[in-house]
Amino acid sequence: MRAKPLIPIVAAILAAGCCWSSAQATDWLQFGYDPTHSGFNSAEPGYSTPGNTLLYKYALPTAADSAPIYLGNVAVGSATKNVLFVVTKNGTLLALDADAKTLSVLWSKKPTGAGTLTTGSPAVDPGKQYVYAYGLDGYVHKYQVGNGTEVTGGGWPELSTLKPDVEKGAAGLSINVTSGGTFLYSATNGYIGDAGDYQGHLTTINLSTGVQNVFNSQCSNLFLHFVKNGHAGVDDCNFGSANQSYQDGQMSGIWGRPGAVYDPAMDRVYIATGNGLFNANTHGDYEWGDSLLALKHDGTSNSGMPVDSFTPSTYAALYSADDDLGSTSPAILPSTSTTYPHLAIQSGKDGCVRLINLDNMSGAGGPGHIGGELNAATSCTGDAVGGQVRTQPAVWVNPADATTWFFITTDGGLFAYQLSVVGTGIPTLKQPLAAALSNLPGGTSPVVANGVVYYVSNQSPYTVSAVSATTGALLWSESSPQNIHWQSPIVANGRLYLVDGNSKLLVYALDGIFRNGFGAAANGYK
Repeated sequence: MRAKPLIPIVAAILAAGCCWSSAQATDWLQFGYDPTHSGFNSAEPGYSTPGNTLLYKYALPTAADSAPIYLGNVAVGSATKNVLFVVTKNGTLLALDADAKTLSVLWSKKPTGAGTLTTGSPAVDPGKQYVYAYGLDGYVHKYQVGNGTEVTGGGWPELSTLKPDVEKGAAGLSINVTSGGTFLYSATNGYIGDAGDYQGHLTTINLSTGVQNVFNSQCSNLFLHFVKNGHAGVDDCNFGSANQSYQDGQMSGIWGRPGAVYDPAMDRVYIATGNGLFNANTHGDYEWGDSLLALKHDGTSNSGMPVDSFTPSTYAALYSADDDLGSTSPAILPSTSTTYPHLAIQSGKDGCVRLINLDNMSGAGGPGHIGGELNAATSCTGDAVGGQVRTQPAVWVNPADATTWFFITTDGGLFAYQLSVVGTGIPTLKQPLAAALSNLPGGTSPVVANGVVYYVSNQSPYTVSAVSATTGALLWSESSPQNIHWQSPIVANGRLYLVDGNSKLLVYALDGIFRNGFGAAANGYK
């Protein structure tokens, strides 16, 4: 574990070639910004000077433990507003005026149900007409962005779980345009303590037809939402055994921050599962604990078998130690290799950084095998990422040389990796900024905008930090956030938005300039 504290500083020069002269409006429609949840806002051109100004912070009506999303130019009555959407822990969807200097809730919705917690982000459809949110009733709800009117009928609200008291929407919703239409993905996990008869599963909803498909990570040959303590092999996956610490057919939750990750190049959707039974390698059965699974774009499989899969050879030890592979979702890596054009990394609670060939995930030519990561000899060596990975990596392509980078935060710090491709050889991972980043604190999921990595530390003193993606230099940090857990920032329209653990929304002007007539007073509005 590396040093945590960091004295906030300002004054550093941004990497050469990273700065544009003004901010540009853009939307952030789901967790991680784009279909791959890269965390890289490629449409944000940057800022004329390094620095920040805390424009304002204000108290939300209820606590949130997720990341907001942003939609600009929304018609709200007779006005046009930039809107933040936030799902709070009690299942309330808040639509907030992103530019107001005091709390302005444009509308809110709170479905009631048996669930007690959600930590996932909402998502806006590509047409920017509707926002979707998971409710504590176990359904995904569809609302008009301008006034919150709920759309019902045609399948809506759409079922995500029949047992919201033991299964929750821990991950964000994801919406992607695929070769077969536009789909929404909703994943489930259990509550803290692995309690109850829960299973990780992915519900994929066709936004044009309302038709949905279900893939269960336990009993994947059953294509339905299970009921609690139902009939094994009929409407549940519970093969209870007195000599097991956990019952077969339970657990295996999908709880990485973005949930499902869609790769447009492969036209596949990927999910990573947590602890649970894995037996596909020995019995040809349908239990997929601690695995990275590839499904068709509509969330379907081949009669219960994923299109492809990766399961670490250490899966039994992961299960025994509660080291979920699915504590993070895969990160898709742009590759210049002609031999390995489709790559991803998959980390986990064990702190490994595994490089996966998406064209042959296990190296054995199909699903159900174990091992096969391209960097098997080095993926788990040393203090790779300083502890458990429970955040989503940010992926960035340096425009100066087209190299691919990704940034991982853990409790142990911020870590930068560069993908190295040499000829037709197997790609490798380098850590060129290890020394520069060695004293930075750990934190939640980072994001990147125009050569700058932004993240918030999850240990006291809690800080928002900006770091050069190419040098590792700390550009600035600010210490207003409090009690950070899953909360992570977004960057849109020249601003950084963050909800903290004290139910505050914090808004920073990243070029140090107040906008929309706020003036130029120091320290912003409190």
